[in-house]
Amino acid sequence: MTSRSGLDFHVFERGFCMITDPPILTIRRNFERPSAALVEAFRGVPTGYLVDAMQGRGCLGSAIRPLLPERSSLVGVAVTCHAGPADNLAVFGALEVLREGDVIVACTDAFMKTSVTGDLLLGMARNLGAAGFVTDGLVRDLAGIEAVGLPVYCAGLTANSPVRNGPGTVGFPVVIGDAAVDPGDILVGDRDGVVVVPRLQAEAVLAALDGIKAAERALEAKVNAGLGVPDFIRTILDSGRTRFVD
Repeated sequence: MTSRSGLDFHVFERGFCMITDPPILTIRRNFERPSAALVEAFRGVPTGYLVDAMQGRGCLGSAIRPLLPERSSLVGVAVTCHAGPADNLAVFGALEVLREGDVIVACTDAFMKTSVTGDLLLGMARNLGAAGFVTDGLVRDLAGIEAVGLPVYCAGLTANSPVRNGPGTVGFPVVIGDAAVDPGDILVGDRDGVVVVPRLQAEAVLAALDGIKAAERALEAKVNAGLGVPDFIRTILDSGRTRFVD
């Protein structure tokens, strides 16, 4: 039996029906990607500058931190996968899609009981040209990950291992760390966290950076010269709209 929406149903004697079980993996291999030159233009840009260029937003939630702060520099194109809790079949599926300079973004629905990857899977990703790994879950095999050499952002460590049952998806939008990430978005990471630059906004964000950098340099010079209370705060303090209670 087929519904109006095209979904297949199993029909039971008592009139009950259910949707057919999904495939264990659904992989979208071809999605729009930014040019390599555009991605490279974001290398070395502080995440704070990028956030300022995007109206103060864009950083993944604070639980997602660099596993190794000394190896936190990250720039690449998002290959998204939704693995779900206690499963990493979708992360293995992402290997099929990886290109040089990609970053695997593995959504676990913030599951905190098992890891979503270890050093061997990350080593496979490195061998395929991955630039890093980002997850809202946990990872394992710290010593091995150090040897792999990839920047890894995660919510922590556990030795507990996942299964590979699915279902999972690769190459579709995910929500991770309270932020939406589409495949093909640009990820930039440093010790402050990971920022998502939407692919369709990347040119505009890049264009705004010159002004952000100039403003930062100007204010930094004033601070280094001894600035205490900045002018815009002094204006508010002297405006009559501030109430002082002594």
